[in-house]
Amino acid sequence: MMLRNAAGRRAVATAATAVSLALALTACSGTTKDSEGSGGAKAASSAKADPDAPLKKGLKIAFLPKQINNPYEKIVDQAGIEAAKEYGGTGKEVGPSDANASSQVSYINTLIQQRQDAILVAANDPNAVCGPLKQAMKKDIKVVAYDSDTAKDCRQLFINQASSEEIGRSLVQHLGKQIGYKGKVAILSATQNATNQNTWIEFMKEELKLPEYKGMELVKVAYGDDADQKSFQQTQGLMQAYPDLKGIISPTTVGIAAAARYLSDSSYKGEVVLNGLGTPNQMRKYVKDGTVEQFSLWNPEELGYLGSYAAASLASGQITGAEGEKFKAGKLGEYTIGKDGEVILGEPTVFDSENIDTFDF
Repeated sequence: MMLRNAAGRRAVATAATAVSLALALTACSGTTKDSEGSGGAKAASSAKADPDAPLKKGLKIAFLPKQINNPYEKIVDQAGIEAAKEYGGTGKEVGPSDANASSQVSYINTLIQQRQDAILVAANDPNAVCGPLKQAMKKDIKVVAYDSDTAKDCRQLFINQASSEEIGRSLVQHLGKQIGYKGKVAILSATQNATNQNTWIEFMKEELKLPEYKGMELVKVAYGDDADQKSFQQTQGLMQAYPDLKGIISPTTVGIAAAARYLSDSSYKGEVVLNGLGTPNQMRKYVKDGTVEQFSLWNPEELGYLGSYAAASLASGQITGAEGEKFKAGKLGEYTIGKDGEVILGEPTVFDSENIDTFDF
């Protein structure tokens, strides 16, 4: 279950390696007419795939992140937008400045009115976006969730960064080793309704039930709402409430950077272990000054790249979202759709002082 370092990172994609960051990307479109009326899995079962269909030209795709000013999601979305140029499509990013559950609804409605060929959404809440997304699918606009899933019948595909179980369990495994499997630990999450965060946290809790973690106690799950200042304050609050805290897991790029900033200027630096998910560029200084020993993440550019190709394949009729269908994702190679329309990018990379300078994102 442990994550591999850069050298052995990915078996799924045939052309990408962990050190080379794919920047030329893809787009998406909409053409399968027999998916109207019902969404998600039902649409996939009634539609018919044509794996030999070419990717359409002139496709319009829109990325709708959790929040427009999230640095990590900006990387993902920009990669997808650039990808659209590869085959003559156009892409854009729109979204709210906050990560509230219902903040994305009005943007989806606008994208439907604009007749986008595909909408790619990182859901702040799995259900709040469902109504408008189902309306989009009825109008033959393809819907792909990425990073954070919607309810399964509200989209055709979910592009998952990595196995949710692997992410959750491995973060606990890493932290356990770092603190000698003893002491109080906390989790600093994003929003309370974030699908990906909650799924990972459930697997963290399951991992903590295993015998080797009997000396570790999860004392609190705090929520920074993917806002830098609130995440900083939540970290401060954790340390005030639990001065003997041994470790923090923050499975959000905003949260881990804010927590690292707090710890780096406090008496807890070097005493409290911080692990989680972050980007190399935001975490580099904290690795080098000893605040953080290691953290993990997939390549966000590749996530946007894969999402765009998946949406393009859907919109061109190459796939419908049914389990077992295959499609090519440009430089990343061939992918197979799994259960419930899930497509997994691959295994994340563990970043530390030995490899962090080989990455730039």
